Parts: sequence; C-alpha cells; structure tokens
Amino acid sequence: MRRKVAWILGGAKGLGVMIAKGLAEEGYRLAINYRRSQTAANELQRELAQMGCESLILQGDVSQLADVKRMVSEIITSWGRIDVLVCTAGPFVFRSTPTIGLTDEQWRNMIDGNLSSVFYCVREVIPLMRKQGGGRIITFGFSGVDSAPAWEGYAAYAAAKVGLVSLTRSLAREEAPYGITVNMIAPGDIRDPFKEAPIAAARGKEDPRSLVGRPGTGEDIARVVRFLAHPDSDFITGAIIPVTGGFDLRRDFVK
Repeated sequence: MRRKVAWILGGAKGLGVMIAKGLAEEGYRLAINYRRSQTAANELQRELAQMGCESLILQGDVSQLADVKRMVSEIITSWGRIDVLVCTAGPFVFRSTPTIGLTDEQWRNMIDGNLSSVFYCVREVIPLMRKQGGGRIITFGFSGVDSAPAWEGYAAYAAAKVGLVSLTRSLAREEAPYGITVNMIAPGDIRDPFKEAPIAAARGKEDPRSLVGRPGTGEDIARVVRFLAHPDSDFITGAIIPVTGGFDLRRDFVK
C-alpha cells in the first residue's frame, strides 16, 4: 500500500511541531505548511528526516485561496494523495480589543485566518479523499467553544472558532457516506515553552489554571490527533474533543 500523507497547516511552529513528530512516528509522509517561519520549518524537516520521515515544506498563507490551491497541487504532484488534514493554523492576538474597536483588517484576519482558511482547504482536499475512499479532517477550537461562550475583547477570534464548530459538524454529516471523518480538538491554554514540548517536560511543573496541576503540552494535543487519524477511529465524527486539563476559559484565562 502507498504510504499515507498528512498535511499540517501551520505545522512549523507551536502545536504543529509535536503533531508532526507524532504522525511521523505513525509512518506518515508529511506536508508541513508555514507562512513566515522558514527557519523553523527547515529545522523541523531536518528533525523529521532523522526520524526517517519524508516531508515536504510548503510556504503559503492558508487564508488565501491561490496559496491553498498551489500547495495542494504540490502535494499531489509529489505524492498523489492527502489522507489527513490537520488545521492547526489560526491567528490569535493576546490583546483585548472591544468589538467596535476592531478595524476591518483585524476582523478579516481573525475570520479569514481561522474560518475561511479551513473552508478553502477542505474544499480542495475533500474531493481527493472521496476518490481515495476516505480520510480524516481535524480542526481546532478553544476551551468551551461548542457552547458559543462570550469572550469579551476577543470577539472576532471567538466568532470565527464558533463558526468553525458548525462547519466541522456540518462537514461530518455531509462526508460520512464517503468515509471521511471530521472532528475538532479544543485545546486548553497551552503556551510557550510547552507548545513544542513533550509531556515529560511538564511533569513536576505547576499550572494553577489546570485541574490536573501541570501545564498542557504539544504532545497532549498530538496524542489526540494520532488517535483521530487512525483507521479504527472511523466511528468518531462531528465530535468536539476538549484537551484542557480542566482549564476553564471564562474562569482561568490570563491576558
């Protein structure tokens, strides 16, 4: 059988790094998208090569349809298939801004970067997955996103991600007959230096916002991605899966 291919959006830095390493351990070929982080992308490619993983580094802005089409074309030219799409990319700004204080550009960046980008990518990838007989799509939200919470000062980001919940669930229903599952991971507030860290690095560290006591890590997220990507996870679709350590956005978020 041909080796399966996973495309990780925004995979060169942050949570995407441990996701890439986790899928590499599962034997996937990896297409890693980055927008500006070329040095980090090259370093990740080197690390993946040491793991025996074949990877393709793709520069592009997934909020731009032309870039999405180009990257899909490059993956298909190289490997002829896309089996898993992991939508890790999505801008967030740690600066509280009242909704009516948002500029047009700030609004578009949040909506296009977190919602339209997923639409562009799935519209290109799903026809390929249908022809292949199935696939896995994994989107990303935030703690409590499926209850459409108010998030004062971050309304554009919250609106985009809440919209993504509905898109995720709608796609899950539409694509189930084709063997394609669509699920969302809702991470807790995982921050540097733990985004690119294994779980072992967080052992013994304290995070008072987490009910389990320790900080969350990129590996915590990567383990769930690996599970959802597995062929035997085909009974799970349309799910919003919290990976938060008990973090509660409305109670625990620190600006």
